[in-house]
Amino acid sequence: MSARKIEIWHAAGLIDADTRAALLAYEEENARPLALWAVFGIGALAITLGFISVVAANWEEVPGQVRLAIHWALLGAAVGGLLLKEKRLVEASPWALEALIAIASALGLTFFGHLGQVYQTSSPLWVPLALWLALFGPMLLLTGRSWLTASFVLGAAIYAAFEYASANERLVYGADDAEPVVAWLAAVVGAPVLFAPLGAFFRGRSARPDFWRRLEEGAFAYAVAGASMAAGVASADGFRGEESGMLGPVALAVFAGLGLVAGLLVALGRLTLSGRLSGAIIAGAGLTMLIARSVSGVEIAAALLFMALWTGIAAAALKAGWRGVFQLAVAVIAVRLIILSFELASDLLLSGFGLILSGLLILGIAWAAFRVSRVFAPEADEAAPEASNTQAAP
Repeated sequence: MSARKIEIWHAAGLIDADTRAALLAYEEENARPLALWAVFGIGALAITLGFISVVAANWEEVPGQVRLAIHWALLGAAVGGLLLKEKRLVEASPWALEALIAIASALGLTFFGHLGQVYQTSSPLWVPLALWLALFGPMLLLTGRSWLTASFVLGAAIYAAFEYASANERLVYGADDAEPVVAWLAAVVGAPVLFAPLGAFFRGRSARPDFWRRLEEGAFAYAVAGASMAAGVASADGFRGEESGMLGPVALAVFAGLGLVAGLLVALGRLTLSGRLSGAIIAGAGLTMLIARSVSGVEIAAALLFMALWTGIAAAALKAGWRGVFQLAVAVIAVRLIILSFELASDLLLSGFGLILSGLLILGIAWAAFRVSRVFAPEADEAAPEASNTQAAP
């Protein structure tokens, strides 16, 4: 807050002289020399980039074992700093701790690649990712405090799952009885959605609610994105002829089951209106994936399925007070309506009159979506990461 703002408020009669003096004194006492910090940051960045340039220029001249030893020492220093200075770093700045966690995690992940480079070994990408999750996942879950570390955990889990499924999908076509293999691969790909109940359970029972909230929200988004993609595949008739593999009925049944289980556990793990609605949406996303195959190739039915999912999200957001989610849902539905209008009237686009009608339709849908999002959107979300009221984020 600037002194100029405080003077403006005082001149407008919003604060009295005593409040003005108290605010100015507080701001002066807690002022941060941002310009000086920026200079120090630029200097440190320049030195770091200089070291990187020197090492990169002489990379091949440095023995592999020496490089690995330096890498290992840096990794040990980062992890040791976390173990020894965690409480002090939290008191000084939670973001300093978060940055150190991110550095340690990045050093751990790149170490596997460095090891493979030195010893000329190779393996599927999911192997080092899974090993990294096994070794560093507990550290992130026990110390993470914000979206940064939550995205590390969830992002690595999703990437490893897809890489594992991609590397082993050939087993589906070579097996006499492929259903168990398909079910296993689908379970691996769908498993990241189970971070939602984990986050839901701990966000109100931990001193790090931001981290667990972001983890739950990430898994929530993963479930909704998967269901939306399934509805999109159905609209393009992508399920036709897919009797096995990740688009087959067995895989979709596994995805649906995981969604239902995760949704139920979220509702049980967070006994608030927000928790129940989040769980219902995740469960609905699972059911959407199961239904999508049955409407494959039927454009209107697939579009209605997609819009039913997002209408449910909008209704839940309106009830729970998730302003951003509500506005996003309205925008997604509007875009899907526009796409549907093009799908149903593609012939009209070949004429000038049809283009005029399409343009007017787009403007009308956009205007209606804007009005709905402005008029009916709930108040802004609560700042608190966990609250028992209905304004809590999903």
